[in-house]
Amino acid sequence: MMNLESNRTEYKRALDKGDKLEKAVVSFLNYNGGGEILIGIADDGTICGISDSDGDQRKIADRLANNIRPKILGLFDVVAEKIEGKDIIRIVVSSGTQKPYYIRKKA
Repeated sequence: MMNLESNRTEYKRALDKGDKLEKAVVSFLNYNGGGEILIGIADDGTICGISDSDGDQRKIADRLANNIRPKILGLFDVVAEKIEGKDIIRIVVSSGTQKPYYIRKKA
């Protein structure tokens, strides 16, 4: 069991298909302290784990690089970890210098 979410930490049970991940990353880029998103952990702090850590890491990096403007290369890190024997992904987001960041509109 992890600590509860805060203004610097957000939990996601799984990688979503919509743009919730991008919205969370944008909010941390625009926030002075940045933040972390942990995928594989439920909102209540229960560690669920994820099944395809490598594939999800690639999807996350592609989604963030392609869907957020201005470019955020170097402002985030996607790391696989094990907690209680289960795979999770930690996304560490730095506060950006080219604020405001936003989600690119799909053409």
